[in-house]
Amino acid sequence: MRFLAATVSGVAFTAGVAVSSVWLSGQGAPQAQRPSTGQTRPDFNGIWMAMNGAHNDLEPHVAKPAYQVRPGPAGMVPAPPVLAFGAVGAVPGGVGVVEGGLIPYKPEALKVRTENREKWSERDPEIKCYLPGIPRANYMPQPFQIVQGDSSMMFAYQYADAMRQIHFKDPGPAPIDSWMGQSVGRWEGNALVVDVTGLNDQTWFDRAGNFHSDQLKVTERFTKIDKDHLQYEATITDPLVFTRPWKISMPLYRQIEPNARLMEFKCVEFVEELMFGQWRKVPLK
Repeated sequence: MRFLAATVSGVAFTAGVAVSSVWLSGQGAPQAQRPSTGQTRPDFNGIWMAMNGAHNDLEPHVAKPAYQVRPGPAGMVPAPPVLAFGAVGAVPGGVGVVEGGLIPYKPEALKVRTENREKWSERDPEIKCYLPGIPRANYMPQPFQIVQGDSSMMFAYQYADAMRQIHFKDPGPAPIDSWMGQSVGRWEGNALVVDVTGLNDQTWFDRAGNFHSDQLKVTERFTKIDKDHLQYEATITDPLVFTRPWKISMPLYRQIEPNARLMEFKCVEFVEELMFGQWRKVPLK
């Protein structure tokens, strides 16, 4: 069992994901006691998930036989490391979520993106259960939960137990780069705007090899469309990799099932054999 803990508006919450917990339910998220400020903020409490192909590739793309391919006699075929996945490893087509269609890579960076695709099974950090980073965490094919208060918010992600705190008082520059970075939020009308800095260069944007450097800055905007939908936008700035800032956008959907909750997905345990099996005293055949 894993436990999540957060302090929201001075109220501490602790919950076990493996048990039935009130605040882990999308319908029963607790409302912190809020002092009267004369201004009502939209309620983002709940369990949310993207429903698109952005986790496969942010750019528009047609269906292909695998994430990692090689030339065949009549077109591209799966590369040897992923051949056994068959149709399960195929990539559905997607219309893309990048404003303007394509990511504005610098020429030398585009070559790295091509190499990432050719060596996907070795390089994609998701395969090794590394933390997803921002913005990737928000559109992976697994849900995440927002716990909201007046002075603080927490985002808890099902994937790899990832978590981040949204600070509404700027603590200053991040002391060290990290997988999930440092998130500082503010309200612009009814939109939550979050500046994410202090991100390392180890995460990708998707499974298509789209990457960044440690100069990445992400500015997110969450806008309430209605009770069960948020509009998510993220502006990407990285002068080492891209010729200009660029933006992605997509809706996020609230899970409305009565028993909606985050489940455990401790994928570190699932990749132990992949990463460390060769050092067993008696390696498996």
